Amino acid sequence: MKIVRFSHQGSASYGLLEGDSVAVLSKPPFDGIDRTGQVLPLEAVRLLAPVTPSKLVCVGLNYTLHAEESGVPVPEEPMLFMCAPSAIIADGEEIRLDNAGDRIDFEAEIGIVVGTKARNVAAGDAAKHILGYTCANDVSNRVLQKKDGQFTRAKSFDTYKPVGPCIATDLDPDNVDIKLWQNGELRQSSNTNDMIFPIGRIFEFVSGIMTLFPGDLIITGTPSGVGPMASGDEIVVEIDKIGRLRNTVA
Repeated sequence: MKIVRFSHQGSASYGLLEGDSVAVLSKPPFDGIDRTGQVLPLEAVRLLAPVTPSKLVCVGLNYTLHAEESGVPVPEEPMLFMCAPSAIIADGEEIRLDNAGDRIDFEAEIGIVVGTKARNVAAGDAAKHILGYTCANDVSNRVLQKKDGQFTRAKSFDTYKPVGPCIATDLDPDNVDIKLWQNGELRQSSNTNDMIFPIGRIFEFVSGIMTLFPGDLIITGTPSGVGPMASGDEIVVEIDKIGRLRNTVA
C-alpha cells in the first residue's frame, strides 16, 4: 500500500494512493485501514506531509561511504539527534534557506513511520511496530552545525525537513535504491544496504531510549554525495518502491 495524507475541500484526511486516484480512509491508518468507499482523483487533492509526528528522531553517519567522505570513524552505535517536527513540509512545498550565504546541504534519507506505541522493541520485532517508510530530505546548515557542535539548530529551521510523498508498506527497507537529483543532475545514488545500522537495529536502539508513538518519524541517515543547495534549485529524492519527493528552494 501507499498511504497518503491529503487536503480536500478544506479538510485533511488519509487515503490510499491507487494509480491516479485516492481511496479515502475513515480514520488514520495507525488505527487500521478502513475505506469509506469514496474515491477522489489525485488531481483533485493536495498532498500533505504524510505524518505529523510528536517527535522527529534523526540518525547521523549511518552509511559507510558517507562516513568516509566526512572523514570520521564509523560509529559503534547509532548517533542520534532530535529535530523540530515543525520543520516538516510536504512534497511540492518550498525549502526556505535561513541564510543564503551559508552552506546548506541536501541529504536524501529513508524515514521510518512508527505504527504502534513502542518501547524496548527487539530488532527482530521492529517490523510489527512500523507502519511503513517514506522519503525525506535532511536539509542541514553546515556553518551552524560546525559552530554549535551539535545538530538541532542547523537542521530544525522551518521547511528543513521535506517528507513524502507517501508512506509505503510493501518493501524491504534494508535493500532499496536511494537517489537524489539537483536540477536534474544525479548527486546521490546508493542503496540502503550500505547503512551501517539496519532498520531493525535503529528501531531497537531508539525505542530502548524513548517511547515511540504512532506517527513518530525516524530518519535514518544519508548516503555519500551530499552537497550545497541554492535559491532556485529543484531537489528530488527518490526511493525505490516509495516514490519521488520533489521540492524547490526559495
